[in-house]
Amino acid sequence: MLILLAIGFLAGVVTAVSPCVLPVLPILLAGGASGRKPLRIVAGLVASFTVFTLFASWLLDQLGLPQDFLRNAAIVLLFVMAAMLLIPRAALLIERPLAIFSRFRPSGVGGGFFFGATLGLVFVPCAGPVLATVTVVAANNSVGFRAILLTLAYAAGAALPMLVIARGGLEASARLRRHAETVRIVSGAVLAAVALGLVFHLDDNLATLTPGYTSFLQNKLENNSTAKRELAKVRGGGQALAAVSKTPKGSLPDYGVAPPLHADGAWINTKPLTLAQLRGKVVLVDFWTYSCINCLRTLPHLKAWYATYHAKGLVIIGVHTPEFAFEHVTSNVQAAVKRLGITYPVMQDNKYKTWDNYANEYWPAEYLIDKQGHVRHTHFGEGEYPQTEALIRRLLADNGPHARQLADMTPTGLLTPESYLGYARLSNYVGTRPVPNVSTRYHFAATIPDDTLSYDGLWRVGSESIVAGANARLRLRFQAKNVYIVLGGHGTVHALIDGKLAGTIDVNAQRLYTVRSSNRSESALLELRFSRGIQAYSFTFG
Repeated sequence: MLILLAIGFLAGVVTAVSPCVLPVLPILLAGGASGRKPLRIVAGLVASFTVFTLFASWLLDQLGLPQDFLRNAAIVLLFVMAAMLLIPRAALLIERPLAIFSRFRPSGVGGGFFFGATLGLVFVPCAGPVLATVTVVAANNSVGFRAILLTLAYAAGAALPMLVIARGGLEASARLRRHAETVRIVSGAVLAAVALGLVFHLDDNLATLTPGYTSFLQNKLENNSTAKRELAKVRGGGQALAAVSKTPKGSLPDYGVAPPLHADGAWINTKPLTLAQLRGKVVLVDFWTYSCINCLRTLPHLKAWYATYHAKGLVIIGVHTPEFAFEHVTSNVQAAVKRLGITYPVMQDNKYKTWDNYANEYWPAEYLIDKQGHVRHTHFGEGEYPQTEALIRRLLADNGPHARQLADMTPTGLLTPESYLGYARLSNYVGTRPVPNVSTRYHFAATIPDDTLSYDGLWRVGSESIVAGANARLRLRFQAKNVYIVLGGHGTVHALIDGKLAGTIDVNAQRLYTVRSSNRSESALLELRFSRGIQAYSFTFG
């Protein structure tokens, strides 16, 4: 637990020294200069950021309020505080009612704690693995003790540099006591200016300015094996199978008894199965989802192995763990299994229980289980098909003909990484800052670097997808032979590559669509133009 809290705290410190903190710096300086106690300001910020990061979405849903209500309310309060500093009579009228929001006796107008709580609602830190973990837990309404402590530690880490800044404002005001009236007016003007900037989203592009040192520190702190293990505990799930293994000399690794299968949804192509029932068989557990291009490129090999070795004792179980909401629907999965020609057993893992049992993190992922029920081999991602087949044959003690040889379609060379479009996993975006769950007009960034994307026109940005409104467009600068996108709804999408029409996609179901297919890899600017109502989820490349 102490390691988790240290990771959260240091991750918060890193985000507090990134450009994302710039909108709140003038407010902190103004707050300190206007006489509020810095410690109370920071305490209010930590408390409000923690509570509303974890519970705001649920609370607003229960009240039927828009998701941007709290941000807008905080901006209004900043204007109120600015008016109280600029107009003394307004301060006298408003000061006492504001005191009820704080258990602390107000120090200056509105109280430092209340001031910090308001600040916590407009503080939007740069996302990293820690904040992403907290966001996912909150989105799933599965907030536990670890998630609360992690968020508190993250907020405290972010608040520490802010405390120094607020104290600097307080010390500056102490030196300027003879000019208290001027300091008060300047502080009020600063608050009003920042609030006005937030109204017009002038802070939009700050996340895209994240300097190299920020990314470097985040990778060192939040992407190492220890951090991944601790964050996995917050999300739920067991220990990774590869954490402890026994490897007898000359034999395969033994990762212990395979975790159980826990179906949440239908079994397809079979009656319900358990691994205990399959003792004496060699079992290949394949985690996949039908809109994942990496999984689709693996399927021909899985089908060939099943056709060749099933009669000799191989069982393949496809664990369909969905990435997107539409992949939870049984009829969608059944249709995909039929369309893709899958004849081996497939089970739905809608609540990620089997995924968590295996502490899995990848699509696709293979776990090869021997006749005694022990996991003997794991492989994540595409490729290494001959090695996996050799291990299947070894566990089956099979010396007969091999499966039909298929080309390995795993991409090589430079390739744009998978790119998600909803705000929960939006990491390579430039342009107007996304406003969650509210139809907003966006504008392309002036420059779109390699492997980044930008929105234009009217979009509603949800947690896992974006929904097109009037004149909705999207640009992406990619490096690949093939470009794929997961779409939903009904309508058309026109594709242009480097300004030239490259084709039209007729969207009629929630699935993976091909945008570009070529034998030659190139770097180009893709523009997609959407009809109203089309949902877009993610890009993948090949």
